Amino acid sequence: MKKTIYSIVAVGLLIALFVIQQWQNEQISTANIAAADQSEFTRADFLPTSSQQIVHHKSYSLSYNEKHEQAEWTIHVLKPSDMRNVDFIRPYFEIDEMITTGAASWRNYKNSGYDRGHLVPAGDRRGSIEDYEETFLTSNISPQRHEFNAGIWNRLEQEIRRFARNKKAVYIVTGSILKEGLPSIGNEQVSVPQQFYKIVYEPTSNLMIAYLLPHKESNQSLKEFIVSVDSIEQLTGVDFFSQLPDDIEEQLERTAVKTGVCHQC
Repeated sequence: MKKTIYSIVAVGLLIALFVIQQWQNEQISTANIAAADQSEFTRADFLPTSSQQIVHHKSYSLSYNEKHEQAEWTIHVLKPSDMRNVDFIRPYFEIDEMITTGAASWRNYKNSGYDRGHLVPAGDRRGSIEDYEETFLTSNISPQRHEFNAGIWNRLEQEIRRFARNKKAVYIVTGSILKEGLPSIGNEQVSVPQQFYKIVYEPTSNLMIAYLLPHKESNQSLKEFIVSVDSIEQLTGVDFFSQLPDDIEEQLERTAVKTGVCHQC
């Protein structure tokens, strides 16, 4: 009888600790987005829609898709001050404790044949060591073939940084097309997307550009992968930049701006 009571008490304590931890995480998330909202350019202004848990870290926000064990989208603001020429030590990946359902472990990627591909690039968060290390949470990675991750995906990240160096701020939404029937890796069955996207919005000139890349290496110009934001919305079911006035949003999202973020990529 005593063993049964002890077991019930132990389970009750575990549940209470879990609830407290989740409450604390929610408070941290709320405080992070409130702090971000104090800046001139805040991601709080343009959060995409989501039916999943949204988590606000210090320097970026994400929507975590538990079924696919990765973020369906991330959003961050990139400013020149975020791209300092510093050589931070690359940290180990850590499980994101703020994901209520439990973020996938980095161990799923071990010996899988896939890289731990960043959604918010570490190179975009060099404003502080805290921001940099925050990109190494497992909620911010997706399985990527090495030739893709180190190839065209890296090329796109670098071109966006070059573009942002001469701007006050650039909003960047990153994600993948998550759907039924995708292959998976690891014990937690982390889905392997077939397509990845980035949407870039520069508010000063009111320029919006979207890229949809097949998950494979390519030597083609990045301009070949520019699509309309509307087309990505149809694939994902996510509404991007809905906070803009309807006429401006409609005009920006239905057009594929073929100039891209550079002239030689």
